[in-house]
Amino acid sequence: MGEKTVTTLEGREQAPPQPVAEEEAGHGFLHRLRAPRRPRFWFEILLIALSYWTYSLIRNAVPEQKHEALRNADWIWRTEHHLGIAVEQSVNHTVNSVTWLIIGMNYYYATLHFVVTLGVLVWLYRSHPGRYAAARLALFATTAVALVGYYFFPLAPPRLMTGGDFVDTVLVHHTWGSMASGDLKHMSNQYAAMPSMHIGWSLWCGVTVFALASVPWARVLGLLYPAATLVVIVATANHFWLDAVGGMLCLTFGFLVARLWFGALPYALPRWVPGTGGAALLPLKA
Repeated sequence: MGEKTVTTLEGREQAPPQPVAEEEAGHGFLHRLRAPRRPRFWFEILLIALSYWTYSLIRNAVPEQKHEALRNADWIWRTEHHLGIAVEQSVNHTVNSVTWLIIGMNYYYATLHFVVTLGVLVWLYRSHPGRYAAARLALFATTAVALVGYYFFPLAPPRLMTGGDFVDTVLVHHTWGSMASGDLKHMSNQYAAMPSMHIGWSLWCGVTVFALASVPWARVLGLLYPAATLVVIVATANHFWLDAVGGMLCLTFGFLVARLWFGALPYALPRWVPGTGGAALLPLKA
């Protein structure tokens, strides 16, 4: 059937205008969907747990592709030599010679990745509820796009390179907690090093704390945390420098997604939403 038309006084036919009420209803629904609202504790716990479980499931389901991953690692290593930034081996051997320092870094790598990220999420939930959903979306989008890298660019970490002469510091010092060495390595994809989510997540934490913390020492810690993480992932031979660049690009994508959905970066949104004890929520621009 053809579209209904309306005949004007001049004898011309045109499509009837769409009802304004329908347009306003659609706009209002989208506005409500995008507007920050008070986060619900149990929903957030369930969402985070389910999201991380799904991420781990997909990441570990990606074919390991050992041969291609080792070939890509050789290419990364040659590229870094060409750029004059191939210092991972020197850092790895130097730090490994200081036993207490490398053991501490092993535990740092195995634990703070989760502990600090969850801590920042809890802090946002309690102290910045109006910004929580947008910041969480940026983190989730960062993590989701990393799966694309794991699938299309399998990469062996330096410690698994053939003839790379890197020290697997977890194996050498018998520390626990790494999903990448020892008995736990069979539970995690060994060839998903690009991009580095240790960098993606730590930089998200650092930017969030630096942007929102009210005390100077906390802002300084926000800057130091991703910098320290960068040293750790290299010293433990779990990543190349360029893996960190991949993590930064993923985070940039994550913030872009949050910006497009909420109309502003997370830290530019109002701190409080109705029902959280703070100021009233300012209207979002369409």
